[in-house]
Amino acid sequence: MNATALSPLGLILLLTFSAVPATTQDSALPENFQRENLVAWCIVPFDAKQRDSATRANMVKKLGLRRVAYDWRDVHLPEFESEILAYKENGIEFFAFWKGHETAYPLIARHGIKPQIWHSLQTGKGLSNKDKITSAAESLIPLAIRTGEAGLSLGLYGHGGWGGLPDNLVAVCKTLREKGFNHVGIVYNFHHAHPRIESFESDLRKMKPFLFCLNLNGMADPAVDDVTKKEYRVKTIGSGAHEKEMIETVIASGYSGPLGIIGHVATRDVEEVLRENLEGLDRILAELVPLQGSSAVPVP
Repeated sequence: MNATALSPLGLILLLTFSAVPATTQDSALPENFQRENLVAWCIVPFDAKQRDSATRANMVKKLGLRRVAYDWRDVHLPEFESEILAYKENGIEFFAFWKGHETAYPLIARHGIKPQIWHSLQTGKGLSNKDKITSAAESLIPLAIRTGEAGLSLGLYGHGGWGGLPDNLVAVCKTLREKGFNHVGIVYNFHHAHPRIESFESDLRKMKPFLFCLNLNGMADPAVDDVTKKEYRVKTIGSGAHEKEMIETVIASGYSGPLGIIGHVATRDVEEVLRENLEGLDRILAELVPLQGSSAVPVP
């Protein structure tokens, strides 16, 4: 049908909808990179405004995020239930829970949520690496049993050092799965991966079958900056030298699992930090995915 055959109203509708730009759903942007699927991480103790549960949930929703990995300190123990309720009220998934806590498990069951439990992989004991792997796996069995009984996944969190090395994370994860703990996986972090930038493609290939979440970050150049210092280790996405190529590797690998966006700057308003990371990620994705200029939900 040509335009002259349309009614005036039909012509207006045709012109209107033909002018609507492509959204994330129309583009090649992988679903796990879309704003509503990203996981906000390190936003509770790392917040100069020290928001309460309700204010934090509103902030996350305002940014267009719909998932939170909850990190806490002892001062937050009385707030566990209010955090769960605030997320529910705002349509936010309580995606992960740092370490877990005995007082939290009854609340998790009562409110019907299923957060991953993230726990740092500590250095195993022994002279050989094989001994260290066995020791590290054995030390995690009680937590593997506890999380399994609660119906929760257990993510071995790469926090740097021996326990942050991809080969060790994979080996301990495999050892625990061989013991029947199939709910155990890996959480890998860009900000602890500066020594592994050059090997990231092969590391990702090894970890991919076990990855529960991959937390993004701006990546400084270790040849130029002292990445043992936090100001270089934790950087805004888009401000570093290597995160673009690493994100391109993630997309090319076909990894479709969850991705985290970190706050992790205690001296700043975490809303500003998250916004800057989201904007930086948008700029990188606009270059890597031609049909995608920004996420479907603009950063306020």
